[in-house]
Amino acid sequence: MSPEQCHTDTEACAQQIAERIGPDLRVAAPLGLGKPHELLNALYRLTKSDTSRSLALYTALSLTRPHPAPGLEARFVGPFAERHFGADAVDPEYAVDQARNQLPSNVAVHEFYMQSGALMHAGGAQRNYISQNYTHVARDLAVQDINLLVQLVARRETPEGVRYSLSCNPDLTFDFIDRVVQSGKPRPLCVAVVHPDLPYITGHAEVQRDYFDVELHTATAPPLFAVPRQPIDLVEYALGIHASALVRDGGCLQIGIGALSDALVYGLRWRQEDNTQWRRALVALDPRGGTHALAARMGGLAPLRAGLYGASEMVMDGFMHLQRAGILKRRAWDNMAMERAAACGRLSPETPGGHYLRGAFFLGTRELYRWLAELDASDPDALDMCRVSNVNQLYGDHQMLASLQRRGARFFNTCMMATLLGSAVSDGLEDGEVVSGVGGQYNFVAMAHELADGRSILLLRSTRQGRGGVETNIRWNYGHTTIPRHLRDLFVTEYGVADLRGKTDSECIEAMLSITDARFIDALCAEAKSHGKLAADFQVPERWRDNRPEVLKEALAPWQSKNLLPPFPFGSDFTEVEQRLLPALQWLKLRGSTWRGKVEILRAAMAPGAPVGGEDEALDRMGLARPGRFADRLQQRLLKAALRRTA
Repeated sequence: MSPEQCHTDTEACAQQIAERIGPDLRVAAPLGLGKPHELLNALYRLTKSDTSRSLALYTALSLTRPHPAPGLEARFVGPFAERHFGADAVDPEYAVDQARNQLPSNVAVHEFYMQSGALMHAGGAQRNYISQNYTHVARDLAVQDINLLVQLVARRETPEGVRYSLSCNPDLTFDFIDRVVQSGKPRPLCVAVVHPDLPYITGHAEVQRDYFDVELHTATAPPLFAVPRQPIDLVEYALGIHASALVRDGGCLQIGIGALSDALVYGLRWRQEDNTQWRRALVALDPRGGTHALAARMGGLAPLRAGLYGASEMVMDGFMHLQRAGILKRRAWDNMAMERAAACGRLSPETPGGHYLRGAFFLGTRELYRWLAELDASDPDALDMCRVSNVNQLYGDHQMLASLQRRGARFFNTCMMATLLGSAVSDGLEDGEVVSGVGGQYNFVAMAHELADGRSILLLRSTRQGRGGVETNIRWNYGHTTIPRHLRDLFVTEYGVADLRGKTDSECIEAMLSITDARFIDALCAEAKSHGKLAADFQVPERWRDNRPEVLKEALAPWQSKNLLPPFPFGSDFTEVEQRLLPALQWLKLRGSTWRGKVEILRAAMAPGAPVGGEDEALDRMGLARPGRFADRLQQRLLKAALRRTA
């Protein structure tokens, strides 16, 4: 790369790119962490200011800091966001405008995966959404006449010269560029934007300097986006404990992000580090023995001595915690003879090389980013960041090897709803509105059915809070499907596990009813009977009547009282005062969504009760210690009531 193609000024780089390409920019940018926000913002501003230009951006998961609503939410989120993300953090401006329905007419943003729920009411985003499997993105991008690719990279000086690492996002870039070249189309202008804090990952994520046409390396860079750690509640813990019994020692693990995945990771760590208490908790949750029976057949109850191999599109904090607990340690080799020897137990544990974690992109906390950098320095073979086509599917010249590496695979994903017949709703609503996107979920579910001993496990809470009160997440039918019923496999709620693979429709219905909240079982049972899918003389077993929140709470009370099920088992980005505020704010939010809840809030505000410990500090943190205006005094009274109800 010649010096003329190296830039230290973002605006000048954007201007040169615009002049070189012309008035019509067709840009590809990585999903999530790998977007160079400052360069994209400069190109976006150039286009906004000149209507003779156009910008079409193809990307996914445009991460922005939270933009809270006025009132208590803003009082809580504002100071936290500035502290956690950094005062000099930079949002992608197109994403902020898109969420507000303020994109100019000469800009179009096409995403195949959205920040969950962030763009549900953004008309442009909904119209320009592209529904596709993760593994099909590169194929579909190759026909879009992309003329610019921009990517955040890590840079390293070596004796052989400068090298780059695609680090957090080798997922689509390699596949996309290969597709373009194979089609005979011109290769897009490729711009590497160096970030000093991005972990340098060696191996398949590395490229030589001439892979990119332009380098942008500024003196300073905004902080990397770090995902705040979320609390885990009792329902999520119950789910995680059930799910952790389905994992086979020596097997392969795929997990996503979110509280349910965190609960699974905690369950696995608990199973490993305090097996007796974990087993007792599982017995308390599973008095009927359904999960235990499945554990004996496909999972396990003992600690994970051989350990697990991770193969997941997303590398997140959970894998770090599993590695530190001695669980993530089974190594795999990209050599058929060595992998066969390892599978048969003929390969010495001291054999050098081999990786125990393979991923296509990473996103998480700053602790994760530090761990990845340290891991690459101390054990560069441990992590393999590579193409999504290698991670998310078996097809291709790696099929036999990948199938062997992924022996005993358990693919854990989450969904919003499920039907009694085994279809899953994960990415959108029946009116067509997109919540997130299918991403790689279908890939992993399909892969589970292709592997000889693989299983797909979908996690969901049995209920949710709707506008009219509590609603069931297990439905008779729903007008949108992410995973069709013919790919039905395992579902887990806080009340247990339903194994649907190879079962008849009536057997599937019974299995799903057994993990449904008891308040909705009779209505669902009647609906299934009305459609002839359940025998008319079927009777709901009395033991299913215990599928209630109060029974669940009682079952886990011994471990909750010993602080073995803490809200933040992996640490928190919130201060102690903020952790006390979170339940109170959640209490107000949940009740504010229904008229009955609003009446409850009003009654609580009129009779808030006696002060509780830490109340003054909480009010001070929210700027409500000495309210002046009437609106502020009202907010103070509401917050006091909520703090006292959730203490």
